[in-house]
Amino acid sequence: MCEALHKNPKAADRRHVTEHVKDDDADVIVVGAGPSGATTAYYLAQAGLNVLLLEKARFPRDKVCGDGLTPRATKTLIGMGVDTGPGSGWLRNKGLRVIGAGMRLELPWPELDSYPGYGLVRTRASLDETLARRAQAAGAKLLEGVTVTGPVLDDAGRIVGVTADTHESERARGDSQTYRARVIVAADGNSSRLSVAMGLHKRDDRPLGVAVRTYYTSPRHDDDYLESWLDLWDGDRLLPGYGWIFGMGDGTSNVGLGLLNTSEAFGNTDYRALLKRWLRSMPEEWGYTEENRTEPVRGAALPMGFNRTPHYYRGLLLAGDAAGMVNPFNGEGIAYAMESGEILARTIAEALARPTREQAERVLHGYPRALADSYGGYYALGRVFVQLIGRPQLMHFATRHGMARPALMRFALKLLANLTDPRGGDAADRLINGMTRLAPNPR
Repeated sequence: MCEALHKNPKAADRRHVTEHVKDDDADVIVVGAGPSGATTAYYLAQAGLNVLLLEKARFPRDKVCGDGLTPRATKTLIGMGVDTGPGSGWLRNKGLRVIGAGMRLELPWPELDSYPGYGLVRTRASLDETLARRAQAAGAKLLEGVTVTGPVLDDAGRIVGVTADTHESERARGDSQTYRARVIVAADGNSSRLSVAMGLHKRDDRPLGVAVRTYYTSPRHDDDYLESWLDLWDGDRLLPGYGWIFGMGDGTSNVGLGLLNTSEAFGNTDYRALLKRWLRSMPEEWGYTEENRTEPVRGAALPMGFNRTPHYYRGLLLAGDAAGMVNPFNGEGIAYAMESGEILARTIAEALARPTREQAERVLHGYPRALADSYGGYYALGRVFVQLIGRPQLMHFATRHGMARPALMRFALKLLANLTDPRGGDAADRLINGMTRLAPNPR
């Protein structure tokens, strides 16, 4: 294990308190109101718990993302009661269009009992606010413009609260506050300042991606397929990643690319310049030119395959990007952020219903096991996958031979998007589920 756990994190040493200082502000404090934090808060509030949801920005606020949602993510939205029907502002898509090796293949989303047959597109500014408002409507108390600065520890070193700065405006810092709760959730994204303050750092034995994206006005804005480009060239180098074009339905396309750290090119590539060079090869009528760009080119890291562990440590539970929940196969994070939030809320609700602290602790310690049961084998396969495609020759071979075999590409879509029926299903489902069960499952 490469967890780099520090038993006495400096950032927290100065904030020890005793149990009798003041009453708790909530049963649970959730730090970060992105998809994982908002989903956690929603299900906790649904369970009747007093939830405080702290968000450093003010809605609406943007996040770097492809904005495309697979049927897996769509299912999580439906489960929260989000209206994705006609007229609700969501653009539906039928599947994935794959372009590579000089070929073009349209792959409809698989027909499954477990997932809807469509995906969605919506900007993160709109999606994240929608989820945060759902949490509010369920009863969670949302505080915007509150930046958590560190943990509050009791004498045993367990986190019992957080310190935070409130912002009267985007630039002016307001009062410093202390908030306390029985359980604290870190859903504060890839950098997760709260996790780091508790001594939980990223693991360098897990995959990491980087993505850059921007928006262009384009006649392709209402495309009913997500589009993935498998041949991502930098001169004569084939890079381990992919490009995407997702129509937003509002006159613009979200255009970007992602790369993996399994390549020598990772960290040695000007990603923004690479995006521009790639787009120069596009047909002019598509409109992906500088004069049609509507937003800056922005980048973000993609923390994959449980790249920060343990997921429970001294009263702190991790969710979403803070827990490294991004799918190593395809870079999808929203579905797993929301799913992990639901798993986490179930665990916390069960723990806080126990009559003693010792019993509650045993339940909380089961959270990492629940995540491992849900994703451990699949993420283990994903870690092998990213190592393989880090070899340019193998990536080129797989693209060239796979694109010529539609049945193989339909299997690949199920595997990469993690879309199978867990029971029954077709031969592809059974094979993928079998590989996942047999894969080593380290935490």
